[in-house]
Amino acid sequence: MVQRLTLRRRLSYNTNSNRRKISKTPGGKLVYLYPKKPGSVPKCGDCKLKLRGITPARPRELSALSKRHKTVTRTYGGSRCGKCVRSRIIRAFLIEEQKIVAKLRKAQSSLEDAPKNGFGKKMSASFRIRKPK
Repeated sequence: MVQRLTLRRRLSYNTNSNRRKISKTPGGKLVYLYPKKPGSVPKCGDCKLKLRGITPARPRELSALSKRHKTVTRTYGGSRCGKCVRSRIIRAFLIEEQKIVAKLRKAQSSLEDAPKNGFGKKMSASFRIRKPK
């Protein structure tokens, strides 16, 4: 005949938080063990991939872990993956380059549009061309 098992806690429903594992004690008795939920690995905020190098833990356990287990020593470490950080840096660089090119084009067009007789718009001091003495 099979040995009956009694629950150690009051909750009897088969919920996610009430998982049970059958274990045999040294005395040969079968008992329920209540394993903890596994911790989830943080995911990248941009591409939703699991972040590497970060310990999976439950929120309460995360507070007890040291910083080196929760982050990676990189910009956005522990929040974004390496590929997304690289693409962010490149995007920011290209946007800055575009701003510089737009500024130069605007200055160039204002130089070309200015009339030769000197009665046109005054140029800004940063782009004024001065003749050598």
